[in-house]
Amino acid sequence: MSDKPLTPIEIGLTAAIVAIEANEPRILVASAGAGTEPRAGLPFGPFDPVAHRTLEIGLREWVEEQTGLSLGYIEQLYSFGDRGRHAHPGDTGPHVVSVGYLALTRTDGLDERQAASAAFEPWYRYFPWEDWRNERPAILDAQIVPALTEWSKQTETPSITRALGRRERVLLYFGGEDGHWDEERVLDRYELLYDAGLIEEARRDGRPAALARRKLPALGEPMRFDHRRILATAIARLRAKLKYRPVVFELLPGEFTLTDLQRTVEAISGRHLHKQNFRRLVEAGALVEPTGEMSTQTGGRPAALFRFRRSVLQERPAPGLRVRGR
Repeated sequence: MSDKPLTPIEIGLTAAIVAIEANEPRILVASAGAGTEPRAGLPFGPFDPVAHRTLEIGLREWVEEQTGLSLGYIEQLYSFGDRGRHAHPGDTGPHVVSVGYLALTRTDGLDERQAASAAFEPWYRYFPWEDWRNERPAILDAQIVPALTEWSKQTETPSITRALGRRERVLLYFGGEDGHWDEERVLDRYELLYDAGLIEEARRDGRPAALARRKLPALGEPMRFDHRRILATAIARLRAKLKYRPVVFELLPGEFTLTDLQRTVEAISGRHLHKQNFRRLVEAGALVEPTGEMSTQTGGRPAALFRFRRSVLQERPAPGLRVRGR
């Protein structure tokens, strides 16, 4: 064995906690506590093997301590261990392995008296290029695509870790002339912007591509450490799960209209869905059942209320919402 001392390792637990409010997907953002860090961040804390029997227990305790929120549904996302993405001042701290989690909740579960330093913020504030509900985001053609196109023309050093070159990655993740857009590639798009040095986190981490730029474009709000990368992972996972698991109902109240359901799916996927096609899909999947009651909160004619048909959880394969946007 080598006598070289090992680098200290810290396991960081980070939660991307998602809720829907006013037809907008929101993420729970917690302050740094001391108020010295201007960037927003997700609830996080280190894993303590003495105090925490499991990683999940550690995560739940950190979230409750920082936000006053007791988590229900959670699932582990990816683990990231590359150096420099969880930067400490002077880079003198331990090497951090980030373990991200996705959690679903409702905004009314946050006790403001306990969590004055936490709030739900729209997740498209951090990823404005991911919201296609009304039209193709203007930020793509105005800033992102031109900058990536210019970057892709630069000479690149061959890498055995990447099967695709810059130009191929830009076309695959951001769409070529055919305008194809895969809504699940949220993390791929964020990482490409990071590699190109186009976002603030890349400059903060000292990446040469970012340091070489005189000015960075304003591409969404940055977050502390690698939290925007973890949020990108959570959005991608949730968008994928919509298609094969009825997770959307974790974000809805017990009773809802079909319009509420459609707008929630649109909010998460970032896609506008054709109303009649969506309703036929829901009915074909038998995901919901009528309550026999009517809603008077629609602002127009009363609308029928539905609830999630929980017996669907016993079916295999469990149905999802295989929707395609425009």
